[in-house]
Amino acid sequence: MDVVSLVPSVTETLLAWGIKPVACTRFCEQPTLAHVGGTKDPDIGQIVALQPDLVVVDEEENRREDYDALVAAGLRVHALALRDLADVDPAMADLARRVGADWEPVPTRPHRPITMRAFVPIWRRPWMALGAPTYGTSLLSVLGIENVFADAPYPTVTLEEATGHHPGVVLAPSEPYPFTVRQLPELESVAPTVFIDGKDLFWWGARTAGALERLDVAITGALRS
Repeated sequence: MDVVSLVPSVTETLLAWGIKPVACTRFCEQPTLAHVGGTKDPDIGQIVALQPDLVVVDEEENRREDYDALVAAGLRVHALALRDLADVDPAMADLARRVGADWEPVPTRPHRPITMRAFVPIWRRPWMALGAPTYGTSLLSVLGIENVFADAPYPTVTLEEATGHHPGVVLAPSEPYPFTVRQLPELESVAPTVFIDGKDLFWWGARTAGALERLDVAITGALRS
């Protein structure tokens, strides 16, 4: 079937299933596929002109007004809403049924006891943090890492507030803000800093099982060195 994906995680998952979307967003990092704008500013007219069998969106990645516009244009739109690791299997199994694919459940991994508290910045100027309830925070929880900000999904914060929460580590992802060693002095003013793959922390679906392993190795390995 012809599928337009407006969600990077979904684009990656569809390709892993052997399904090539007829179009995706420029943030899906698939230069060989047709692009229909971004996650927050898709070209509705271009999508409608493609007359896909299904358009996949996500409540967090995409805007409600774009969903409404696509539905009003008569397109079938499948909306996802993942806020926890436990959401992945049912959401992906449902999507797989809709596109004629098979979903292999994420292998069960026991939750470790909390042994570490982390500040996870996701933006700078202003500083924003990963909070809860979010998929990324639930992923870290499985690895025994508590997020120091849990009162809102993506709160605006200051480094002083982050320091006041006494994290043992700063986990600096490569996206949505591309943190690098250039920001290391600021980040290490809060706590020792480990750079991690933002896709592994935020992209769910086909990536999830491997992401848990990679994050575990990256974080524990860096803290031991």
